[in-house]
Amino acid sequence: MKAAELIRVRLDAGQDVFVLRRLGRAAAELAGLEPQDQVRVATALSEVGREVYGPGAAAVIALGDDELLITLNHEKRSGLAGSEGVRLAGRLVDQVELDDGHVTLAKRLRPRPRRGRIADIRMGLARLAPVSVLDELRDQNRELAATLDDVRRLNAELQETNTGVLAMYNQLSAELEETNRGVVALYAELDEKSSQLREATEARNRFWATVSHELRTPLHSVIGLVRLLTGPGGDPLTDEQAHQIELIGNSTRTLLHLVSELLDMAKAESGRLDPHPTTVSLTDVAEHLHVTMRPTRERGGVELRHHVAPEAATLHVDEGMLVTILRNLLSNALKFTESGEVRLEARADDDRGEAVITVADTGIGIPPEQLKRVFEDFYQVPGSFQVGARGTGLGLPYARRLAEALGGTLELSSTQGEGTTATLRLPHHGGPPEAERVLVADDDEVFRAAARRMLHGFAAHVDEAADGAAALEAMAAEPPDVILVDLLMPRVDGHALLHRMAEDDRLSRIPVVVVTVEPQHAPEGRAVLSKHGLRRDQLIQAIRQARGGEA
Repeated sequence: MKAAELIRVRLDAGQDVFVLRRLGRAAAELAGLEPQDQVRVATALSEVGREVYGPGAAAVIALGDDELLITLNHEKRSGLAGSEGVRLAGRLVDQVELDDGHVTLAKRLRPRPRRGRIADIRMGLARLAPVSVLDELRDQNRELAATLDDVRRLNAELQETNTGVLAMYNQLSAELEETNRGVVALYAELDEKSSQLREATEARNRFWATVSHELRTPLHSVIGLVRLLTGPGGDPLTDEQAHQIELIGNSTRTLLHLVSELLDMAKAESGRLDPHPTTVSLTDVAEHLHVTMRPTRERGGVELRHHVAPEAATLHVDEGMLVTILRNLLSNALKFTESGEVRLEARADDDRGEAVITVADTGIGIPPEQLKRVFEDFYQVPGSFQVGARGTGLGLPYARRLAEALGGTLELSSTQGEGTTATLRLPHHGGPPEAERVLVADDDEVFRAAARRMLHGFAAHVDEAADGAAALEAMAAEPPDVILVDLLMPRVDGHALLHRMAEDDRLSRIPVVVVTVEPQHAPEGRAVLSKHGLRRDQLIQAIRQARGGEA
């Protein structure tokens, strides 16, 4: 609602400033402000009034829905922005706005004024006759005397409080000194544990490297020897010999598969999953998997089918990781399905910008109480061996880690006795990237990696900054199309970063999305997301809104 004018005051000469001060304080009192705020408003008007008074100058006092507004019109040409009076006024009221020929002061009201009181306020201001300089000085002296009385009373209270604080400080100092000795000892122990942990990690990495060479190499050799013995050109074998050699080969291949799964999980846990996306034909991948995996179960009465919708036929993804995920899902489905079918389907979810790939079977299913645990390392559903399944329980956890490395998700749904459906969601954009460059300002390396994956396909380039200072340097070198800002960062935090961006004309035009664990503390007027459970579609929608696009 438009602010209602209460009174106008001419500011032709210096004595008019005293009239404005008195009317401003009276308006603040009638509007319901506390005595201290009344003094602040009056002082702010006095300071700014002395800067702008002169021929043609005037002030308009108005009452808005929730604030008291005083606009001072003047004919000053320049110099107000850096004047001492305007700076001091900015500390006394809630907002000071400078425009050509205008200075507006705003003070928020609590509670909000009732509109019916405006007429009463106008009458009360109209009754105030112009005052002399001497009258205004008397009023100011009375205010100063009252303030000095309050200060003396507060000093007495502070002196009494300080006595108690000093005693408490001495006691706390002794306790803190004792606590610090314990903290120092704890830090020393933590340093020792950290050193031991680093050594253990290095030892584990050396162990996996040794396993990779010392186990895989001889296992491949055994498999090669088995092929030589059973292949053409070898000496004839009896049926029993051929059977025994086949058992050796099968056991060796099983052991090689188990070792490979363990090494893959070790690679995933160490964070060495680095996707290298290329343009992949999902139709060709599905057909290749159909040909290579179909013979393993169709002889047992299980049909392997696939269907890829045209809009999802092409993906920009790491082909090796995608094939590993799908092979794992199809292998599991075929293991646990004795009859019926295993079906791979792919479609596009345009609303969320994702490709949705499902692998559904008509197998034994998974009990509801076990469904949440199938992604735990080494976990196997009790009773699942009834269809001859064997493994380490690492296939699904590894597949989920690969899906997350590709910026997607992997979930399972199942009905016991009817079958299981695995749903893989991957970023998918049919056209060119919507943003050329996105900057992620966050000290959490894990979140930066997750954001980079979620922005895959949406942004051509994703830059990273570990704090606000690094973000300012990156924006100065090459301004991004949008910046994701965390509020809790070292050196220059998110609040300070946003403040510095607002002070720079070029940086202030960059769209901002605040992504934080404490969205309730985010500044108003910004797009804000919580890090907890953040999804790709939510992030992209917020970026589009911040850039002024469609939601």
